[in-house]
Amino acid sequence: MGAHGDTPLLFATRILRLFAYGFLSVVLALYLEALGFGEAQIGLLLTLTLVGDAFLSLAVTTSADRLGRRRMLGLGACMMALAGVAFAFTRAPWLLMLAATIGVISPSGNEIGPFLSIAQAALAQLVPERRRTRVFAWYNLVGSFATAVGALVGGGLASALQGSGRTPLQSYRAVVLGYALCGVLLGLLFLTLSPRIEAAIAPAAPAGGRVFGLHRSRRTVTKLAGLFALDAFAGGLVVQSLLAYWFHIRFGADAGMLGHIFFGANLLAGVSALLADRLAARIGLVNTMVFTHIPSNVLLCLVPLMPSLPLAVGVLLLRFSISQMDVPTRQSYVVAIVAPDERSAAAGVTGIARSVGASLSPVLCGSILSRPALLGLPFYVAGGLKIVYDLLLYRGFKRLVPPEENWPAPAARKEDPPAAGDDPRSSDR
Repeated sequence: MGAHGDTPLLFATRILRLFAYGFLSVVLALYLEALGFGEAQIGLLLTLTLVGDAFLSLAVTTSADRLGRRRMLGLGACMMALAGVAFAFTRAPWLLMLAATIGVISPSGNEIGPFLSIAQAALAQLVPERRRTRVFAWYNLVGSFATAVGALVGGGLASALQGSGRTPLQSYRAVVLGYALCGVLLGLLFLTLSPRIEAAIAPAAPAGGRVFGLHRSRRTVTKLAGLFALDAFAGGLVVQSLLAYWFHIRFGADAGMLGHIFFGANLLAGVSALLADRLAARIGLVNTMVFTHIPSNVLLCLVPLMPSLPLAVGVLLLRFSISQMDVPTRQSYVVAIVAPDERSAAAGVTGIARSVGASLSPVLCGSILSRPALLGLPFYVAGGLKIVYDLLLYRGFKRLVPPEENWPAPAARKEDPPAAGDDPRSSDR
């Protein structure tokens, strides 16, 4: 995975972080319901968590290279722990809204906050260019597995506590406290990272200056950010917490069953991310992003049409088996097509765009779920918008290939490492 011990440490923090996100996501909406929140209020609070994550990410990722990546990662871990504590020990809606806005809470089970953008920049700095997509694929694989285990453990813990006589509220609160503890442990792990992950001193900005750390790739990153925001807005309609809540109100699935459902879903998602590296080596990063994402979104539209829980779960699992193949390829593509000194900024700006896009939709979905006749609508809107995103991405970026795709065909170079002194980035743009 890399020559430095920092690479395994970055993987370890990913595992712990995604375990915590999965652990909380299957019971988060149920916890809020037990506190007395209605569907619209749950949607609003989840929206505020994502809005807060976007602003926190903007502040942290745009200053991480200057103030220190380790320091900013530690700050994010502190905000994660504090948000968990606040959620566990207050029932006042306004305090929960405040904690959701300024803390780090993941309603989706996926990456939120500043962690991913900084880690991507550090990994791209630590590993050879030709292995970048493979490393990102493994990074997503371990994260998906951790999310899966977290969902299984979180749902199982809540179910076991209720079986032992605890109220649903008490059982869900125990899960929230576990999330806060994970934030503390994450902060301790970040302290062990070495200075090798820190950014080199950036060169002087070219004419025109920098905006959020971007210069010559500003227009490209802006276009990508807009498309990623559209995709994330669609995805925000079906975040894992709301999917779990949908299965609960549509089919009566309890916390234990939901844990098993999303354990399987995230395992399949992880495997699909790993397969993305092999496919991208054959057809390219953009083609992999688009041609695996479209059938995934067709399957998403089919979920609410299923008449029974087993069929709905089956279609959802089939969808997850290909749904994440665009993730490592998207991450690798972003850092490949920009200048090396723009990588942190590009990952941060596109990540924040996704957070902003995702933050706008849960409040809409919460309102929809409060109307039984519209239960299937979030799936149809999400799937349709994601297909529009795929088509726009292919149209706009099919000709902008990363440097490694301009090299000889994979069969001719599959086992050949870069020659000494060979910098794959020399062919940039």
